[in-house]
Amino acid sequence: MAGDRRKGRIGGYAWAALLVGVVLAGCGSVIAVSDGTGSVLTGAGSTFDFPFLSRAFYDYDRQHHIEVNYQPIGSGGGVLQLMQGTVSFGATDVPMSPTEKSLAEARGGPVIELPVTLGADAISYNLPGLHTKLTFTPAILAGIFLGRITNWDDPMIRAVNRHARIPHLTIVVVHRADSSGTTYIFTDYLSRVSLAWRKQVGTGEEVEWPVGVGAKGNTAVAQTIEATPGAIGYVGLAYVRTSHMAYGLVENADHHFVIPDPATIMAAAQTLSRLSQTDFSIVNARGAYSYPISGFSWVVLYAHQKHQWQASVLRQMLTWLITTEQRQAYTVGNAPLPLQAQAYAVRQLAALGDRDKPER
Repeated sequence: MAGDRRKGRIGGYAWAALLVGVVLAGCGSVIAVSDGTGSVLTGAGSTFDFPFLSRAFYDYDRQHHIEVNYQPIGSGGGVLQLMQGTVSFGATDVPMSPTEKSLAEARGGPVIELPVTLGADAISYNLPGLHTKLTFTPAILAGIFLGRITNWDDPMIRAVNRHARIPHLTIVVVHRADSSGTTYIFTDYLSRVSLAWRKQVGTGEEVEWPVGVGAKGNTAVAQTIEATPGAIGYVGLAYVRTSHMAYGLVENADHHFVIPDPATIMAAAQTLSRLSQTDFSIVNARGAYSYPISGFSWVVLYAHQKHQWQASVLRQMLTWLITTEQRQAYTVGNAPLPLQAQAYAVRQLAALGDRDKPER
């Protein structure tokens, strides 16, 4: 099951002269535009998703001449903008709970949630002069992020990294400062492997961090780690690979040290027999090849759209995203959705309709 729920969720075409089907919401924000030939959809949310979604939406525009403008502002921000009706869809790394207040207050009625990709939190660090990949046990990671392990040459770290020349350097923890699905995946993992973490901090998109400095978004966390000798943090795998940052192996539930990559992310996902909005966690999954800090990412949208054309465009784009475009996940370090997850997403998308049609 999902474990603890969130602690504080909220925390190129030229415009044609004749635009029809302009949908306005909130403070005059354009959430979708159709000019009869091309369309523009807007989305916001997860920075964890951004490398995959930006690639996918570029491909979709080239193939279908439909622009999707996605803003990576964090999972909490994306869900907030969807609630306020200012975007066509939000993206988040943890589904909204059916009992969650924000879901009940959504202005557009029933909400659809569907998985769109699989990714991983990499444990990235900055140790000048070290060219060996480090290995981390659950106890080491919990100790570092609880503030109990404060130096890189601590005996616990040295014991599992005997062949690495680890300097005597103070550890600087870097974490997210905004409402973040990347944080949810990481704190879900720590809550499952550390009783002390579960009791003291828990799981959420926003938590009270015992130690460290915060930064908004995966990009800012990565930049802070790169600029800070001795730093360590959790970052979406696509960001550390793009920036050529150092990142380590993590001991999984079967006591194998595993590197995050598409194959090990997929191995973790395949251990989940039945995906749902309440049973989606794949952290600390069993299996020799499962990377233990992996997770699904989701798109959230309203089941009832204001206009038929908008429902049609969203359905076409999202169906393509969860099926055809999954092969591109490898290019950014993500993993494609397993077939059973694709089938689940297609079933969820079947509820997408529009308000122009009469109720049956």
